[in-house]
Amino acid sequence: MLNYLWAFMILTGIIYGCFHGTMAEISNAALDSAKEAVNLCITMLGVMSFWTGLMQIAQKAGIIASLTQKITPFLRFLFPSLRNEQRALEYISTNVIANILGLGWACTPAGLKAMEEMRQIQLRCGKNPDIASNEMCGFLILNISSLQLIPVNMIVYRSQYGSVNPTAIIAPAILATSFSTLAGILFLKIADARSRRHNY
Repeated sequence: MLNYLWAFMILTGIIYGCFHGTMAEISNAALDSAKEAVNLCITMLGVMSFWTGLMQIAQKAGIIASLTQKITPFLRFLFPSLRNEQRALEYISTNVIANILGLGWACTPAGLKAMEEMRQIQLRCGKNPDIASNEMCGFLILNISSLQLIPVNMIVYRSQYGSVNPTAIIAPAILATSFSTLAGILFLKIADARSRRHNY
């Protein structure tokens, strides 16, 4: 669906340019944007390599395992039905830690593995694996609303586009994501309570 939306907007812009005699500007903008996209990708590649390398070092040093143990009680509070599902909790905690550190690209593999593990749990419980469980929906909400201490992506974007102080986004990002995470947690607990009352 998103591909169709982008195609529609591009075609609309081209048609508008044809009727208003601005095709030269559209061509220049397309070429400049292509160059800018390549430069941004190269910049992001360096930052991704750096932070992913740090994550690997932290994992081998046992820091990730230590953080995972510390947030596991919190995850058991959020996902009581996964209390005894250690593998799922490990994947979820890895995803949450990567999100907190602002490593959106690094958290994706753990998030996919967490979803797959929860799907296997549904299969073992005799539930339809093609329907997202409450835990899957809750994990998705937690992932989207995740607290970020270091918004790496935003810092890189601001630096790439000439910001005088790229790291000025850190405090507002922590504040905004703190509220979004709190809202996500409240929604999860309210939805879980309603689900339990409905089952009873």
